Amino acid sequence: MLFTNATVITMNPTRDIITNGAVAIQGNRIVAVGKADVLQRQYDGDEIVDVQGKLIIPGLIDTHVHLAQALIRGCADDMALIQWLCDRVWVLQGNFTEDDGYVSARLCIAEMLKSGTTTFLESMLAHRYGFNGIAQAVEESGIRACLAGIVMDIGTYATQTNSMHPGMIEDRETSLLGVLDMHSKWEGAAGERIHVWFGPRTPGGVTSELYREMSDLARQRNMGITMHLAEVEADKIYLNERYGLSPVYYAESVGLLGPRTVLVHMVWLNQDDIAKLAGTETHVSHNPSSNSKLASGVCKVPQMLASGVNVALGCDGGPSNNDYDLIREMKLAAIIHKAVTNDPLIVPAETVLEMATINGARALGLEREIGSLEAGKKADLVVLDFERLHTTPSLNPISTLVYAATGGEVDMVVVDGQIVVEQGQLLTMDEEEVMEQARYHAGALYRRAGIEIKPKWPVI
Repeated sequence: MLFTNATVITMNPTRDIITNGAVAIQGNRIVAVGKADVLQRQYDGDEIVDVQGKLIIPGLIDTHVHLAQALIRGCADDMALIQWLCDRVWVLQGNFTEDDGYVSARLCIAEMLKSGTTTFLESMLAHRYGFNGIAQAVEESGIRACLAGIVMDIGTYATQTNSMHPGMIEDRETSLLGVLDMHSKWEGAAGERIHVWFGPRTPGGVTSELYREMSDLARQRNMGITMHLAEVEADKIYLNERYGLSPVYYAESVGLLGPRTVLVHMVWLNQDDIAKLAGTETHVSHNPSSNSKLASGVCKVPQMLASGVNVALGCDGGPSNNDYDLIREMKLAAIIHKAVTNDPLIVPAETVLEMATINGARALGLEREIGSLEAGKKADLVVLDFERLHTTPSLNPISTLVYAATGGEVDMVVVDGQIVVEQGQLLTMDEEEVMEQARYHAGALYRRAGIEIKPKWPVI
């Protein structure tokens, strides 16, 4: 296939933007990126996909996703984090069935694909969600995924006793050994589109001994680790009082830091923590919408970038964001740090696009395969149509993408050389059926959990 007559944002090492550009694909690989007239002569016999006047970018990479939370979108708006977790999110998730997990995963994946996300990192799949069904949903959809299974052996949240719903509590055998079982079954499945990671709970939910055991296993098997850390100030206080260490230095003490680790949120850090992240090549997933909605604070992204930390981007979940549109997330990531620092030059649009593409690929250990449009890499790309009122005129495509666009401008999505979205429509799932199943399962879930969500204002 030859995608031609577009503006191509390559994200290659020199960050070339090619006007009247083209991308040639053979099988699941990109074989050439360049000027349309040149590639049309070179690949004369290939199927032509004319995307005249549109924009081609690398597939977006979301480094923090909760698949199971799509089904509980909007369940806990305008609530403090502890109440949000203990009274709503964990109660609902503690009543999940494996069918709920499959349905929620399909809903989430459909939304991500339609808004340009081609690869994602799921943060912590509980045993009750049904790992096999969720991996099947990934396989069927055509998306690329790193699926982290939960690891835990403490059923509380830091100092909050009796805080976790019984349905969410797992022990070492169920969680750690369960992840190893799923790794043996699913690692490299679906044509190398599926990878299996460890997703331990935040400190206070895992003993130091289990962290160390898991970290050793991860190194032995070259598995990734992703974990929420320093999301709220209470996390920092807890670790200092319990261990006399900052969040990052505690993570180092139990073997969690390193180039195969993605730490999420990372709001409550000092400069020593940031230097340690850089020195250990540990990656950070920045989730500005979630951190803003839950009033967790603002991650020190400018300081991290200046120190050499690889920072990627994440949407988080249905109750904390409440969408999985990484293009919308890019805008907040670009503007929130300007407001905090009173510096309009900080975290420019180009930097945020790097976070959503090549930095995300690096965080997942896949930078040789995805994250940019270069010959030899996997054919993951997104075509956007800026013929919209709110994206006209488009003088600088990166500015338009980050500051004006949404996932609604996605016209076509290709993953692993396969077109999965065309003219804005999913080809691998029936959208109406996905939504119908989601509504049905959500209704049953809320009834089982005994939770009713309704507007604060009178409904007449």
